[in-house]
Amino acid sequence: MSSDDLPIGRRVAGWRVRRSMTQQMLADRLRRSKSWVDKIERGVRPLDRYSVIQELSRVLRVDPEVLLGQPPSPPSSTPAGVDDIRAALARYDTPPSRPHMRELRRQVGHAWLTYQHAHYAELLRVVPGLLDAAQGARSPEVLVQAYRIAALLLVKLGEADLAWLAADRAMGAAADDAHLTATAAIAVAQALRASVRERLALSATLTAAHRVLPPSADEGDQEVCGTFGDQSRRQPLDHQGRGEHARRGDRRAWAVGGTLLVQAALAAAGCGEHRRATELIDRAAGVAANLRGYDEPHGTSFGPVTVDMARVLLAAQRGDTDGALTRHVSVVRREVWRRLPAEYRGAYLLDAARIYLHAGDVRGAARALVDADSVAPGEVRGRALARTLIADVARAKPAAAGVARLATLVGLTR
Repeated sequence: MSSDDLPIGRRVAGWRVRRSMTQQMLADRLRRSKSWVDKIERGVRPLDRYSVIQELSRVLRVDPEVLLGQPPSPPSSTPAGVDDIRAALARYDTPPSRPHMRELRRQVGHAWLTYQHAHYAELLRVVPGLLDAAQGARSPEVLVQAYRIAALLLVKLGEADLAWLAADRAMGAAADDAHLTATAAIAVAQALRASVRERLALSATLTAAHRVLPPSADEGDQEVCGTFGDQSRRQPLDHQGRGEHARRGDRRAWAVGGTLLVQAALAAAGCGEHRRATELIDRAAGVAANLRGYDEPHGTSFGPVTVDMARVLLAAQRGDTDGALTRHVSVVRREVWRRLPAEYRGAYLLDAARIYLHAGDVRGAARALVDADSVAPGEVRGRALARTLIADVARAKPAAAGVARLATLVGLTR
């Protein structure tokens, strides 16, 4: 069932989860009861008044047409480079000449650094040619990395379905390589979560994580929102219960598995499975504790601090806004936080701004937005999510310091 075929109550629920809001939080902003929200989402109570749909769309920060399932107007702000990436993904013919592998790996490395610095406009110009060259190389490793970079960029630009296509291509290129498959699955999970397909994201992440991580003593995390993850592709284990990468002692591969557990925890929370989300993030913390001192070459930035950042988001998802913000303040004061890539910090600060808004702390949201712009300007000035947050903060009177300048920079003022 496509998102356009969903009942309006299901679309309301999906956007509520996407905005990291509980039913109670949505009810409070609508000045209605939690029971009213629950009945709307389950379809027990009809949404047949356009004025109510408009109020819901305002709180959820979407167009009324989105809740009604009507085709949205073509976005005028879609970067032109997205069409070039789409064209590159649509080319199935292999280039006649193979590029030099050393040069191609250099290009992949440069593209990855460009992404980590949140230079998305520059990356838009690079990715189409990189995809063409990678297809000519026929190297699974290079193909997975190129498709993964494309998918992550497209998620940033709000092109979730196209990102899913690129991530799926990465999975196909990985073939039977467990490590490459797990790396590609990170992009799959992010694309699926951006499409509000949390159940699919949870299944994909658990399946891939089981191939590169030792199984936990509690196998309960195989259950996925009422379904079960595909265990048919799990690697054989040795007498100590360790997978292939663990047997080889390659703990750097565990960073990929740990990242998948973080993505799985966030997806579980999106399904409303908060207990499972806690179990998964606790397991991710255990993996992170065993990775100290290892140089992780796959661009996941996984470690104890990123696990704690995820705990902030999970607390907000289950409605513990005060606990989320208390933990957030502790996270950003740590020295290791400053060593994370600019993209990672900037994206997280946008999430923090959203949590501050949910708590009614407009000034806190403004500080997070200004900090995000100082860390990663491309994250704030090139993403629709940031534009929406800036608009919400700018509506406060008087306007919070620094937000008026951001509103001008992203074109929200006349």
